Amino acid sequence: MTTESSPLTIAQLAELAGVSTATVSKVVNGRSEVSSETRAAVEELIRRHGYRRQRRRSTPTALVELVFHALEGDYPVEITKGVAQVARKHELTVAVSDVHRDSAEGDAWLEGVLRRRPSGVIAVFSGLTLAQHDLLARREIPLVLLDPADTPGGDVPSVGAGNWHGGLTATRHLLDLGHRRIAIITGPDSALSSRARLDGYRTALDMAGLPVDPELIGRGDFLIQGGLTEALRMLRLPDRPTAVFATNDGQAIGVYHAAHQLGLRIPDDLSVIGFDDLPSVRWAIPPLTTIRQPLADMAAAATSMLLTLAQGEQLAQTRVELATELIIRASTAPPA
Repeated sequence: MTTESSPLTIAQLAELAGVSTATVSKVVNGRSEVSSETRAAVEELIRRHGYRRQRRRSTPTALVELVFHALEGDYPVEITKGVAQVARKHELTVAVSDVHRDSAEGDAWLEGVLRRRPSGVIAVFSGLTLAQHDLLARREIPLVLLDPADTPGGDVPSVGAGNWHGGLTATRHLLDLGHRRIAIITGPDSALSSRARLDGYRTALDMAGLPVDPELIGRGDFLIQGGLTEALRMLRLPDRPTAVFATNDGQAIGVYHAAHQLGLRIPDDLSVIGFDDLPSVRWAIPPLTTIRQPLADMAAAATSMLLTLAQGEQLAQTRVELATELIIRASTAPPA
């Protein structure tokens, strides 16, 4: 007879669930060939009683799982470079999952992760559900969040950038050039980085004694099209902005396209500053002034933290935040 506090073996779980030990093993190991009803029943038993794991390996699989919300643009490339840099030194392979691509199949990406039994998971710009966090924890797979979409809960380790300071610095740069009609195009409201950059923008205007004009706040989505759409709206205002702070480089390129459509020259008629410093923006015409977010260094830091956890050691700190830097190029100048 079992109690609520007694961890169960696979055989005991199978008996309680009325299924075979092979079926329970598939659930425990993240295999996909189990019905959703059976999986839910076994998972509920594990939540109630615990699972007595048989330790069959003393060292983790030589694999780091890198999970992206979506694989688009230069951003994932820079992250992957940083992870691979550390992984190579430790003779680890990097596997990449795309949550957005696999979303039609539910947790298909997670089942793949569990089958591969990686040393750990790095989730990029993604808010994994509590159930997904719990499933990884029960499989004893360490998790580190990189550029998290929201404030990490509990003791989940994370690595980010100085987004508030970056927003403050970008806006101050435009103020120092003499701009007073400064627009901003944010990212999704749900993104922690977007909210922090907007707060930095507001703080800079407040410190300069300038009001925040709601018409000059564009709600973007970190995509080029979103930057184009919001820039066209604001640049058609009777008292249009003389400068735009796009809170990522993709939206800044959208602003470039909007300026071209309206016959405005950058930086003669409009100054533009971005955020990220992705490699391609230095080849924009004119090259883009931006806030450098050290994506590769952030990824390397997250990987080092993950390996520390995989070795059973404690982290010196669970939250790491790397500094951003203003990179001045030719897209910003004093207003005409």
